[in-house]
Amino acid sequence: MAGKRHRGWRTFLTNKYLKDKEKNFVEYDPEYPVKYAIFITEEEWVAFVAQRRDENFKKVSATNRERASNPTYAYKKGRLGYARLEEKILDETKSDATSLPPHVLWKEARVGKDGTVRDDVQHIYDECETLSQSISTAEDQENRSVLSRALNVPEYPGRVRGKGHGCTPTSLYKNPRRRNPSNQEVMETLQALQAQVLQLQKDNERYRCMEKCSSQLKETSEKASINCQNKFPEGISSCQLYLSSPTYRLVGKGKVHNTSGDLLHHRPLPDGHLKVSVDVVLDKDALLPIPDIVSETTFLRDAIGSFVAWPLDLIFIDDETPTKPASKYKGILRHNESVASQKEVFAQGSQQLSQKIGSRQKNKRDLPVTSLPKKGAFVPRYQISLETLVDSSDMATAGAIRLLDMEEDIFGYSCTETIGKEDLEHIFRHQELGVGVIHTYIRFLYDNFMRGNDQLSNRFRFVSSSLVNKALICREPDSCREYLVKRFMASSTNNLYLWPYNSGCHWLLLAIDPLKEVVYFLNSIDGEWTNYPDMKQLVDTSIKVFRSQRQARVPRTKSSNITWIKVQCPLQRNGIDCGYFVMRFMREIINMNQIEIPITYFDEYKCAHYTRLQLEQIKEELCQYFIEKRLII
Repeated sequence: MAGKRHRGWRTFLTNKYLKDKEKNFVEYDPEYPVKYAIFITEEEWVAFVAQRRDENFKKVSATNRERASNPTYAYKKGRLGYARLEEKILDETKSDATSLPPHVLWKEARVGKDGTVRDDVQHIYDECETLSQSISTAEDQENRSVLSRALNVPEYPGRVRGKGHGCTPTSLYKNPRRRNPSNQEVMETLQALQAQVLQLQKDNERYRCMEKCSSQLKETSEKASINCQNKFPEGISSCQLYLSSPTYRLVGKGKVHNTSGDLLHHRPLPDGHLKVSVDVVLDKDALLPIPDIVSETTFLRDAIGSFVAWPLDLIFIDDETPTKPASKYKGILRHNESVASQKEVFAQGSQQLSQKIGSRQKNKRDLPVTSLPKKGAFVPRYQISLETLVDSSDMATAGAIRLLDMEEDIFGYSCTETIGKEDLEHIFRHQELGVGVIHTYIRFLYDNFMRGNDQLSNRFRFVSSSLVNKALICREPDSCREYLVKRFMASSTNNLYLWPYNSGCHWLLLAIDPLKEVVYFLNSIDGEWTNYPDMKQLVDTSIKVFRSQRQARVPRTKSSNITWIKVQCPLQRNGIDCGYFVMRFMREIINMNQIEIPITYFDEYKCAHYTRLQLEQIKEELCQYFIEKRLII
């Protein structure tokens, strides 16, 4: 109904202002209808006049007018309408039905005052009667109605032919509309399928292990076994137990029995194995390298307190540094350092974070949050732990996602950030980062620095890279400008807005002080802001609109100039580190708690290039945040 009224309004304006008494378009420019200024601006009026005078529009309008003036099956009930005609017929026939079939109503609407029915109308009605005997109601609703089939015309979505304005398939057939499954339902279905796949993988691994055990026992059953290995101290020693499939990881602790002629359950040990007693299990889902056929034990957790056979190259004495064979495990991007269980990771991470948050000062200058060893001895513990969690969860499957809520205080609006398996792989393999990772690190900065700290939260704010980026600036510049102005209007004092800007293939950071009209430009590839004209124009325009809305007075000499400052920040030495640089820039700016950024950058962090260790520290904070927020589990 609203669309019908709007079309009528536009037709009224055309006839009154653009046409003469003979309904021909006038040659002169029509005057602007001042009395309707509340509904239409001068710019909209100019566009409207140009559109109505366009030759293509006139051609389409004439075609539609001709078609409407000579319909194939003319409606002959005047202004009665389908709804009132249907009500009249039901009253006259005293029928108990609540509605008439569409083709019956269509036929009655084309009966003249004399009661005669044209032959072509009767033919369509008869064909509808024939079709209605062979087509079910469900098929009538889901595909095309019998009336559309008989008329051989396409059916328009959202309406029922021959029932008048406002009648829809849902209201006519009283069937609930089909809906798409919710995200929760999709995730539940996906998790169920992944659980089935995981179980099949475990069954397959168990079967292969049992076959391997049988063949090895058969080969060694007829010869004496001397299992004493020079690699291990003779006797009984505490050890760590590793597995290499599906990932290389620490799964338990126990004692290795390196004694000559030792047997396992009265049977010879397989070649390349030693007898091990299991004391502690760190991975509850770990399978035994060789299942115990006697006790029918396949899981490591069921072997606590008993003896099992373990491969030599996966046993490490407690005071020995595990060294993963390069050739055998080539391509697995993991460190060989011990990985604690998930409970240990969460407990340790939470304790460290609590201690550091408790001791944080308002002007925090210690980098990083995580406790890191000296250069050359760095171990990415949280990254290793996160990789282990990912491998043991449904996130190991391509297409798996996690949702991270971004509250309104972060970007000025509530939203949900999507983190996919690919995003995590980019972190693990040190590849180019997407907007999901950048926004997750912003949430980390907000939670660990700004939440509960009024000084920082009132001084620093963020701009969403999802709402303002190169693609949107080119396609929807007005919406980008409106969002920036709205963000600027939220500031009551001097604020520094941190905006990670993606130019399509490169990340850089803009730090904007809208009140002072200063823009700090931090680019890790030493480029100029003139290389990004669309971005610069958007920022300048947004600051000017912000200036106008707050009715600020600016000297004429500065009215058209916004101060842009290129900060001599650390530079990257490859083509993939830009995202990591931007995250560290934001970290250091908030850490210094200064609105003004020195041209030569902060003395505390001044350097020509960030080292790989400095970037790994940022990745550690990200991985720690994923673990502590339990985003993977």
